[in-house]
Amino acid sequence: MRKRLACWTLLDRGAKLDLMRRDAAQRIGALVSLLFLLACAARDGTPRPNVIFILTDDQAAWALGAAGNSDARTPHLDRLAEEGARLTGCFVTTPICSPARASLLTGRYATEVGLPDYIGGTEQKRGLDPGLPTWPRLFAEAGYATALVGKWHLGKADRYLPEHFGYREFVGFRMGGKTSRNPTVETRGELTEVAGFTPDILTDAAIDFVERSRGGPFLLSLHYRAPHVNTDRRGPDGDVTWLPVSTADWEPFRRSNPALPHADHPDLDRPRVRRMLREYLASTASADRNVGRLLARVDELGLREDTIVVFTSDHGFNLGHHGIWHKGNGFKILVDDDGFRPNVFDDSLRVPAVVRWPGVVPAGIVVDDTVTNLDWFPTLLDMAGVDDEGALTRGASILPLLRGESLARSPDLFAQYAMWDWHQTGANLRTYRTPDWKLVRDFAHTGRNELYDLRGDPEERVNRIRSGDSEARAARRDLEKRLLESMRAIDDPALAAARFGE
Repeated sequence: MRKRLACWTLLDRGAKLDLMRRDAAQRIGALVSLLFLLACAARDGTPRPNVIFILTDDQAAWALGAAGNSDARTPHLDRLAEEGARLTGCFVTTPICSPARASLLTGRYATEVGLPDYIGGTEQKRGLDPGLPTWPRLFAEAGYATALVGKWHLGKADRYLPEHFGYREFVGFRMGGKTSRNPTVETRGELTEVAGFTPDILTDAAIDFVERSRGGPFLLSLHYRAPHVNTDRRGPDGDVTWLPVSTADWEPFRRSNPALPHADHPDLDRPRVRRMLREYLASTASADRNVGRLLARVDELGLREDTIVVFTSDHGFNLGHHGIWHKGNGFKILVDDDGFRPNVFDDSLRVPAVVRWPGVVPAGIVVDDTVTNLDWFPTLLDMAGVDDEGALTRGASILPLLRGESLARSPDLFAQYAMWDWHQTGANLRTYRTPDWKLVRDFAHTGRNELYDLRGDPEERVNRIRSGDSEARAARRDLEKRLLESMRAIDDPALAAARFGE
């Protein structure tokens, strides 16, 4: 009897131990779940929103129907603007690919992160420092599923891969991508030529990530290469081209006659500008159509109310404006002159920007305040309730503006573009812009400075740097002072060559 009792006692103890182990496991599991939920909750304890950040390539602020361009076919982006806030005063701080993208990710000026100009296709040594704080990394650390689909262009070597900056998944192009059809796409380190049009392929990958991450929260950066010109092919006449695009995107523009910007510019090559505009706007339409596909799937999955959607571009673009085409590294588009025209025109710096967040951002509001790509870092963290962990950024959260509230902030803009020595003329440009005046200094060349009266000349067509009137002279002195202060604040490397009053 005692032996039997002892056996039952041992069995009872074993059962108790098993129950204790299971209870401990359950407690640990509950604790892990709680920690995960806390990590995925905003600072106020509410569930964190999903974020879809859409970045087009080379899309100017004027290439948007909602901005009043009747030649642009962007119905999905226009509807997004109707459902959220459109930022008409959004600028980038460097008007070319790699530096603009570096500033977007870090909230720092291009010279601060060592990328003042774009990274060439064969370069292995240049890239964004993986040690710099980035908002995708902070999102990942806060429990977000993160992915970059599309163009990277912040370093070709493995040490510069997007996975080192907070993106847990990457599908796209380490550099700029080359073509609008049948691109070679990198997925999990493997390169594969994929049949189809590039915007469609990238959108398919983006939709796949959203479907797999629907439990949330997730951060998707979708970086289209449209409407960037193709770099691996030429048109029938040997000129640059944006074609091919899908028939649906090209057909409305095949025989269109878009209005020419600055059509009265002396010696403007009007037929070439018109042909380029048709192709460029068709490429823009291809990105718009795919944004519509993605947003439709978000709605079908029931994620609309829980998802912040941001749309913008890496920098602006010129197509006939000022007699040039391209961005900060512009090319003249004149009958007898296709030389270089480095610039920081507003058309190169200003970008379209739309934010939709149902229940938080009022539908249909227009924000005219000056904001920059440096502001996305603190703004996105603020919207999601993610701690910035003391990261040094030059921007500030614009969430109050997006809510339709006022925000005390300067309407001025400081921007820079320092070309590599081998690039075009090696210009070293700095600009300071107020709502009334804009000063441009080229610290690499004498005689290339610019001054524009934006009140009477918002298109920057009359350079008044050598104007003798007192108002222009006073404006120049004031802007030179503000420019110098801005350069000193970031220890701008051009300070060594900064001679003012010349």
